[in-house]
Amino acid sequence: MANTAFGQICLLPFLMRVICADPRTLENCVTPEFDLGCGLFEQIKPRMNNFSLMRSLDIHEDPTFIPEVAASVTEDKSEATSPSDVIKQLTDARSDSARNGFSFKGIKDYLECYRSGKLTPSQVAKNIIAMLEDCDKSTPPLRAIVQWDQEQIMLMAEASTTRYRNKCTLSCLDGIPVCLKEEFKVVPYHHRVGTVYLGTQPETEDATVAKKLREAGAIIIGVSNMHELGTGTTGCNPNRYHKIPRNPYNPNHFTGGSSSGSAAAVAAGLCPVAIGTDGGGSVRIPASFCGVVGLKGTFGRISCHGSLPLSYSTVSVGPICTSVADAAIVYSILAEPDLLYPYGLKQPRATLSGMCAPDLKGLKLGVDWTVFKACDAEVLSVCEKAVKHLQSLGAIVVEVSLPEMEEARVAHVICILSEMRDFLQPDFNKHFHDMNLETRASLALASQFTALDYIKANRQRTRSMRFLQEIFSTVNCILTPAVPCTAPRIYESDLLTGSSDMSFTVRSMRFMQLGNFTGIPGLVVPIGYSTAGFPISLQVMAKWWDEAVLLRTGLKLEQFRDQTKKPSIYYDILA
Repeated sequence: MANTAFGQICLLPFLMRVICADPRTLENCVTPEFDLGCGLFEQIKPRMNNFSLMRSLDIHEDPTFIPEVAASVTEDKSEATSPSDVIKQLTDARSDSARNGFSFKGIKDYLECYRSGKLTPSQVAKNIIAMLEDCDKSTPPLRAIVQWDQEQIMLMAEASTTRYRNKCTLSCLDGIPVCLKEEFKVVPYHHRVGTVYLGTQPETEDATVAKKLREAGAIIIGVSNMHELGTGTTGCNPNRYHKIPRNPYNPNHFTGGSSSGSAAAVAAGLCPVAIGTDGGGSVRIPASFCGVVGLKGTFGRISCHGSLPLSYSTVSVGPICTSVADAAIVYSILAEPDLLYPYGLKQPRATLSGMCAPDLKGLKLGVDWTVFKACDAEVLSVCEKAVKHLQSLGAIVVEVSLPEMEEARVAHVICILSEMRDFLQPDFNKHFHDMNLETRASLALASQFTALDYIKANRQRTRSMRFLQEIFSTVNCILTPAVPCTAPRIYESDLLTGSSDMSFTVRSMRFMQLGNFTGIPGLVVPIGYSTAGFPISLQVMAKWWDEAVLLRTGLKLEQFRDQTKKPSIYYDILA
C-alpha cells in the first residue's frame, strides 16, 4: 500500500457524497453563519477526492473489528514487587513541592496533609466548594466542572475524615478530590454527555469507574465539561449547559478535547485526578494542551461500563493527573476486568513492574523520525531534547519505520465515525436541532460511509496491528510528540456557533490515532513550554497490556522539565 495524501483528511468531514435519501444533507446541517465563521465548505472541497484513494486500495487481510490482543505467556509472570509496594514507594518519595518554584499539588501532597493532621478531607472539601463557586463567577468562567453538588461533596469528605481519624482508610485515594467526564454516569448528576437533550433525570447508578473511585474513598467533586458527544478535539461546546472550558495556562485558548473539563480541572488545581475517555486522543490531547499527564490504557484495560458507548472499538478510559506517579496510582486501582464490560475480560494482571528503577538501562525506544518531525519547529525542538534526556538515562533509541500511517489514520476515522453514527442514529433523527452545528455536520457526513468502507478500514486495522507486533518485538516503546502544535486560540465566533477548524482537527490527532485504532496504550507527559508559555508534551506508546513500561519511562521523562510554570488560573486547595 503506497503512502498517499491521506494526512489532509480530518476526523469529521472528509467525505462529501451525500445520500439523497437522507433529507438532512450537509447543506441543511450547516447554516450560512456557521460556515462564515468556520469556512467548512472551503476546507472540505480540496479534500473531497482524497477519500477515494482509500477505496482504491486492495487489502486482503481479514478484518479486525475489535483490537483485543491476548497477553503473551511471559507477561503474566509474578513480580518481585507488588503494585501496592510500588505505590508506597511513589507516595513515600520526596515531594515535588520541595523543589523551588511552583509545582502542582498531587496525591502525595494531599496524603501528607491528611496524615499529619494539617488538613482534613472535610476542610479540603470546603475549600473546593469555595473555589467551584469562584470558577462560576470568574470572567470568563473556567467551565471545567459543569455539575457539582455541595451536599454530595461534603458527605464523601466527612466520611473520609472519619476514616482518617479512626486510621482505617480505604486506599491511597481516600480523601483525594476527583472528577469524571460527563460521559460517565455519576450519581446524582445528569448524564448529558455534553448535550442539552440527554440526561433529563439525575443518574441513579454509577459507571464502574465511578463506583471503584467511591470504593477507594475518593471525593467526587462533580462531572467535567466535554466536547458535545465527544465529536471534536478543541473542547468547544457553546450550548447552554456547558459553554467553552478555558485553558488554565491562557483562558483565551482551548483546552483540547473531548475530555476538556477533566484536563482543565486538574491543571487549575481543582483536583489532582480526573477521568476521561479517549477515542481519538480525547484524554491525551487536552492533557497535553493543559500541561498535565494523560494515560490511555490498552483497549479494554479499564471498564467503559456506564459511559455512553459512542465508539465500541476505539475508546479507552484513562486518568488525567498532575504527575506520572499519580497516573500510576489511579491506573492500579481502576485497571481490572469487569463482568459488566465485554472487553478486557482476559487481560493480564495490571502491574507497575520496574517503575521505580533508577534508570532506563535495558529499554529500547523506537522513533520513526519522519513521523516524529511532522510538528511545529518549536514542539520538535523540545521533544528532540527530551529524547536525548531518555538516552542519557541509559535507554537506547532505535530508528523504526511506522508503515501506512496515513492509511491507518483514515481507517480510524471511518471506524470511529461509523460507530458513533450508528449508535447516535436515533438522536440524529429526534434531536437534530438540539445538537451543536458542528455535531450535526459531523454526523451527517459520517452517514456517507458504506459497509465496504467500514470493512476495508478494519482490514487495515489487521495490517496496522501486525506491523506494531513486529515493531514491539524489537523495541519496548515508541516515542512521538504528543500534539504537533500548542493550544489554539478561542475566537468570538466560537462562543456562539462553535468551531470546526478541520486542519486543526487532523493535526491534533496526528500522533493519537494509532493508539486508538490498534488498542495499544499511550502516555503523554509535559516536557516544556513554547516561547508563548504553552505546554508541550511527549507521547510514549507500548505494546498491549504493557502500561508498566510506559509509566517507568514517563516517570523519568517528567524529570526532563527543569521547572513547572504556574497556570494563570490556579487554585491552591491545600493553601
